[in-house]
Amino acid sequence: MAAGRWGAEVALSRRWLGAVLIAAMPGVALGANKDIERLQVQVAALQSQLSSMERVAEDTLRELKRLNESLAEQNAFLRKSAQDRRLQDEAITTTLRQMDERVSEIAEQIQGLHTAREAAPPASAAVIPGSEADPAPRAPVPAPPAPRELYSQAYADYARGNFDLAIQEYQEYLRAYPETDLADNAQYWIGECLYSKQKYEEALAAWDELFRRYPGSDKLPDARYKKGTALERLGRRSQALIEYRAVANRYPNSEAGRKAREKLTPQQ
Repeated sequence: MAAGRWGAEVALSRRWLGAVLIAAMPGVALGANKDIERLQVQVAALQSQLSSMERVAEDTLRELKRLNESLAEQNAFLRKSAQDRRLQDEAITTTLRQMDERVSEIAEQIQGLHTAREAAPPASAAVIPGSEADPAPRAPVPAPPAPRELYSQAYADYARGNFDLAIQEYQEYLRAYPETDLADNAQYWIGECLYSKQKYEEALAAWDELFRRYPGSDKLPDARYKKGTALERLGRRSQALIEYRAVANRYPNSEAGRKAREKLTPQQ
């Protein structure tokens, strides 16, 4: 009897536990679905943040590209402005030098006129050709032109491209006026004429003569720089570099010194 009752109680307990499990299953499934939904919401939020970050990165890259392009344009503009300024400075320097030479030429012409007037004999002392005071008339020897007049004519022929005639006139100037203020200039321009005729060896000799005869000339920087360019034309690059270094070191503030530094700086 007791055994039968215990068996009935066990059976009843089993039926009750099964009913409890069946009732609890929907709650477990509902809890799992909520966890999945939360995960889905978190994944969606992360995807949204990732998309936003990608858009920000793309915008940043576009802005960097725009800034790089703008910087490149500004650099190009600055380089062009610097080049234009350098060309303008060279033109101004050339103009000022030409004006200075022209003023010096005019002053020399005036001085030559005064000298010729003072050297002319008085009319009362003039000798009458064929008279007893002049028993053997001689052909008059023409005097050379005034220094500035001769120098100006030589420079004008150089500017017109008449290099051979300019060389002759500069040489005549040196024969007649070897110790004047423009004698060294005349020797320098002989070299320039020869350089323009592509007679580079002869131009080198003319500038070497300038160095020898006029070691204090203000044309030395230009002459040494042009000597370097002539050596380059002759294919003697190593010797040309020596001249450029000498000009850059000895005359750093001159126009020739600036050009020499450009020759020594590798081209970018």
